[in-house]
Amino acid sequence: QVQLVESGGGLVQAGGSLRLSCAASGNIFDINTMGWYRQAPGNQRELVAAITTGGSTNYADSVKGRFTISRDNAKNTVYLQMTNLKPEDTAVYYCNAAVVFYSGSYYQNAEFWGQGTQVTVSS
Repeated sequence: QVQLVESGGGLVQAGGSLRLSCAASGNIFDINTMGWYRQAPGNQRELVAAITTGGSTNYADSVKGRFTISRDNAKNTVYLQMTNLKPEDTAVYYCNAAVVFYSGSYYQNAEFWGQGTQVTVSS
């Protein structure tokens, strides 16, 4: 049906930057809100940033001013530019998308998740 594939995670020192990408593929008709979530060990998954089709964004307070979410609707791709990274940003980052897709002869709506990409920030 629909797959989300993330890339761009890794190990970086505090103060450094990383850029995450997430590309959606499959029988896609439209994608509404796309977002990034993260989950650190022992913590619940939390919203980091989200962006609508029209480009409206919202961010977790902890990342405002440091992270920027953007998307390329033609490529069905969402990005997360992370700057001034802190050790507390260490987590598995997951891409999420609300997708309208073809299923047989009709459309369906569903949320899809990527497999996750590890971001580790060393102090």
